[in-house]
Amino acid sequence: MSSRNHQTRGKPPAGPSIIADYRLLPGVPDEMIDPSGAIRPGWDKLMAAFDALGPSELAARVERADQYLRDAGVFYRKYDGAEGKERAWPLAHIPLLINEADWVQISSGLTQRAELLEAIVADIYGSNTLVQEGLLPPELIAQNSEFLRPLVGIRPVSGHYLHFCAFELGRGPDGSWWVLGDRTQAPSGAGFALENRVATTRALSEIYASLNINRLAGFFRGFRDALFNQAQRDGGRVGILTPGQLNETYFEHAYIARYLGLMLLEGEDLVVEDGQVMVRTVAGLKPVSVLWRRLDASFADPLELRYDSHIGTPGMVEALRAGSISMINALGTGIMETRALAAFMPRLCKHLLGTGLELPEIATWWCGQGAEREFVLDNFDQLMIGPAFSTQLPFDDLRGTALGASMTAEQKADLKSRIANDGGAYVGQEPVRLSTAPVYVDGKLEPRPITLRVYAARTDEGWTIMPGGFARVGSTTDTTALAMQRGGQAADVWVLSSKPVEQVSLLPREGEKLVRNAPGNLPSRAADNLIWLGRYAERCEASVRILRAYNARLAELSKPDLPILTHCAALLETLDVDAAEAMPQGLLASIDSAVHSAGQIRDRFSPDGWLALTDLQKTAQRFASRIDTGDDATRAMTVLLRKLAGFSGLVHENMYRFAGWRFLELGRRLERAMQLARITGWLTAPEAPDGSVEMLLEIGDSVMSHRRRYSVTAGALSAVDLLVLDPLNPRSVLFQLADLRDQIEALPGGIDDEQLSPAAKLALEIHTDLVIAEASGMTPARLNRLADDVGMLSGLIAAAYFT
Repeated sequence: MSSRNHQTRGKPPAGPSIIADYRLLPGVPDEMIDPSGAIRPGWDKLMAAFDALGPSELAARVERADQYLRDAGVFYRKYDGAEGKERAWPLAHIPLLINEADWVQISSGLTQRAELLEAIVADIYGSNTLVQEGLLPPELIAQNSEFLRPLVGIRPVSGHYLHFCAFELGRGPDGSWWVLGDRTQAPSGAGFALENRVATTRALSEIYASLNINRLAGFFRGFRDALFNQAQRDGGRVGILTPGQLNETYFEHAYIARYLGLMLLEGEDLVVEDGQVMVRTVAGLKPVSVLWRRLDASFADPLELRYDSHIGTPGMVEALRAGSISMINALGTGIMETRALAAFMPRLCKHLLGTGLELPEIATWWCGQGAEREFVLDNFDQLMIGPAFSTQLPFDDLRGTALGASMTAEQKADLKSRIANDGGAYVGQEPVRLSTAPVYVDGKLEPRPITLRVYAARTDEGWTIMPGGFARVGSTTDTTALAMQRGGQAADVWVLSSKPVEQVSLLPREGEKLVRNAPGNLPSRAADNLIWLGRYAERCEASVRILRAYNARLAELSKPDLPILTHCAALLETLDVDAAEAMPQGLLASIDSAVHSAGQIRDRFSPDGWLALTDLQKTAQRFASRIDTGDDATRAMTVLLRKLAGFSGLVHENMYRFAGWRFLELGRRLERAMQLARITGWLTAPEAPDGSVEMLLEIGDSVMSHRRRYSVTAGALSAVDLLVLDPLNPRSVLFQLADLRDQIEALPGGIDDEQLSPAAKLALEIHTDLVIAEASGMTPARLNRLADDVGMLSGLIAAAYFT
């Protein structure tokens, strides 16, 4: 069917309408075009707006959205074997529009379903009456890897097992929405839904503003408030428990933590003492009372669950027994993702809630029952066959299933034999035929199959449904399956309202009490990464400055064996940098290490800071394949130096002066003091060739200061005085030590009962020695000892705050 003759309201397009060549798939319902061939309400305005933009402007808007996602560093991790690779978030640029009537039905149905799931999981880990009364087969529980026996009988301190759920929906053949799957383990994608909204509205801002589209912030505000209210009752903190940076949706964990003001924690950040979960912070152990879990439950405690888990916290289950921690969602709730449970949902809903399911379920037959097993075998070619106990990757919801008719004869025979011998491990399901929605492909619209992922959160007033979520869009016209990991996309979802919507934000409402978080809430792991980020950034700058000085002289003299150049090359070797390489691998490694450290603390790192750092990395990588030593390398190092200065400036000017900034500053000052002391010793040694002092001043960015402060005949002593002992020179070692003293003393425990900490004492000692020192006494040997002393200071800081 073609939609060539569809007309849109509003200003007529200058040329053919964008939907002129939009052709529906035969026999497949479409979200934009109704069965009569007319454009649905809301879509007509969207298409008219696209026509008014014109093809070139629409293409520019699409690129604007993609550029925002690149700049923000939005990614997910795709696994190719054991290793995962970061992939740009695949935005489908045309939002999915859902009308108000549909959304009322979806919201009511999902609220009912969330209550049903809560009642079932509460029974499984409580009284177990559903199994006793024959409403649930015991095999679906006892043989299920997601059934965590140590959690039986542990009642959640919040009174609820489920707090945050996601549901996969598809439009059925009758036009209503059907439930395709439940996500109760650690539902992902809510943060990506926010980023989809930001990217899409940046591209289509005036179109978004002209429609009454429900906002997402109110959903997150209600859930955030419920988490903090629970924590305040228990006197602890709220954190997101993440598996770590290698998880496929780690970006989302960091984004949500930053958006809601939560601590982003890994298992190693936590310790259980006397039944209480504590977080290791730079101010010591602090209680945590609410954890929004984003790792699979079996990995949460290596003592009582998976012994091979390296991402959990020993004693977590014991803390749950003690009632000291509220887990969002409770451990063990992943059992509700069991595919075979779909066969029993209609009956369980009648029994537990006294009514039928408001949103229908995919017809499912569990092969652990005789009649159902025979039905599946008899109708094998017409059914989707899959594992009964499967758990899915976040964006690969139909993994492990296949249409019987699509298998080879050998595959059919093998699977039928296994079903006959071990039917309880398999289910047969009605094939899912998804509706389609328009996707922007190469300047035109094409229909693609979609599913809708919608989120439900428990607030103090009960369940609330996110007015949107995101739509998963297929990469082909195959309407039977979707898989983000196999190339699908994600689209923003616009829920239309018949009247203007409230402009909601996460800012405090009028009359709300102002609450400030304690400054000592910085986890030790985050502080460690911040200090190393500062060190790596400063190490990069030292390498770049030396390389620029080296290559400038190489370009001028063209003799790499000259003494000044060989002496400088040897200096670079101490930094694991090869002067013979135009863009040395050692420098690239330092930049990568800085990015890695920043990646560990994305929740505490501004998007602008991240963009500046990754831009530095990309620029260095581009130069690596395009430049030669000498003049090319000199210019390249100047570019890198500007980008490093931009990053440092962003940090210095924009970062809030809390404990995190102090550790970042400590890293910068420690590394600069050590590097400058060693470089000065190297270039003022008796064997240093002619030109070394000039190179030292250039590397120390103090040429102009030296000219103003000293006579033109001044020698090495003046350079030592300026770069080591001058308290007003921001590049000098003494300046670094003065700042180190201030930062260390301002840290938690830096001064306790008027007593200096060991790190503060050593900083005072080193600083005092430099204050009374004379340039003539700063020999290369003493400068190297000075660098070692600063290294000892770094070790004392680590011992006090990171171990």
